[in-house]
Amino acid sequence: MTPPGISFAEAFRYWLKLGFISFGGPTGQIAIMHKDLVEKKKWIEEEHFLQALNFCMLLPGPEAQQLATYIGWMLNGKWGGIMAGGLFVLPSIFILWLLAWMYASLGSVPAVAALFYGLKPAVVAIVLEAVLRIGKKALKTKFLYTLAAAAFVGIYFFNVPFPVIVLSAGLIGYLSGTFAPGLLSAKAGNTPSAGPSPARATPVNAGKGVKSGWRRSLKVLTVSLALWFLPIAVLGLWRGWQDTFIDIGILFSKAAVVTFGGAYAVLGYISQQAVGHYHWIMPEQMMDGLGLAETTPGPLIMVNQFVGYLAGYYHAQGLPPALGGAIGGLLTTWVTFIPSFMMIFLLAPYIEKLRRNKSLGTALSAITAAVVGVVLNLAVLFTRHTLVPDAGGFDWYALAASIVAFIGMQRFKWGMVPVILGSAAAGYLWKMLLN
Repeated sequence: MTPPGISFAEAFRYWLKLGFISFGGPTGQIAIMHKDLVEKKKWIEEEHFLQALNFCMLLPGPEAQQLATYIGWMLNGKWGGIMAGGLFVLPSIFILWLLAWMYASLGSVPAVAALFYGLKPAVVAIVLEAVLRIGKKALKTKFLYTLAAAAFVGIYFFNVPFPVIVLSAGLIGYLSGTFAPGLLSAKAGNTPSAGPSPARATPVNAGKGVKSGWRRSLKVLTVSLALWFLPIAVLGLWRGWQDTFIDIGILFSKAAVVTFGGAYAVLGYISQQAVGHYHWIMPEQMMDGLGLAETTPGPLIMVNQFVGYLAGYYHAQGLPPALGGAIGGLLTTWVTFIPSFMMIFLLAPYIEKLRRNKSLGTALSAITAAVVGVVLNLAVLFTRHTLVPDAGGFDWYALAASIVAFIGMQRFKWGMVPVILGSAAAGYLWKMLLN
């Protein structure tokens, strides 16, 4: 008997909640989705989740938002993907819009900064727990542990590009599965299972029945490109093709398709262009934007919206600054995320068909191991940034709060939402009243 599917309304409630609690950048968000969707709700099996994650991490753009879109598409079809990906970013759009306006109009907001400061230790705990949990399930042999360690060393110490790590791991996995299958499985000859999911829900787009083909692909591509460039065309006809808004649309469109490795990879490119080339903002404003994006829900790449808002606020001739900022911020967000939807809807059906292939399965097992190393790298970077902030010195409070949150989640099974809210409240009290 086929388990009942997930209703659209049920999925809507989850993705809406996730949009408000998805702190910590890609590592924190992936950790939350894994715990909720794989372990608690059991909407998707472990292997399927990791394979979707592997694919999304190969794409340019925000991998966590793309993963949400992919899973939403698997669970509820096209509109499920649009809903999941949209709700993943919608709360952060309005939150960062407000914070960017306050930043540009009113200056610093210590109370808000103190509240967000308290969130970071909780995110550190969530991310570290996710690394342990995913690593425990994905790394089943010494060889897979070795691949994970090699991936971490390569990306952390030698800055090896992520696509190189993934492609190398995939090739190693394919060759190992062909000539030495025991390296990838505790039982020789095993490959990832192609059997039915033990989860209570069978994704509507999983496996057979997925519609693909050149007609569908052409339709997705045509609609996506039209939506992508429509606001740029409207602004060009309205204000001229040499306007700041046109530069904003073109810059962030390029960033959406040429930057791999998530928000941190995007940051370097955007900083170079927005600060060095266009002179829209100052370097310290770029870092302030990153700090806000790190401590608000939604993808870390939402730092782009902050930059776009300030560019529009300061350089939209003939418009009220707040209106210019709103247009710049929303345009930035639009051209950042429309390509993500396009790539998921264009390529996901083919990935779903290929994932049942045994040869591909062995390659994906190795890629999953490498991804564990990559996630560990992101966890280390985020932890280091939290414990040793750019302002200098070691943050002993953040260390203590992170330990408490981690032990609480591991030992006492504290829920994620109480940990996030409690950590925010504690950080606020520490910054505003006790420090």
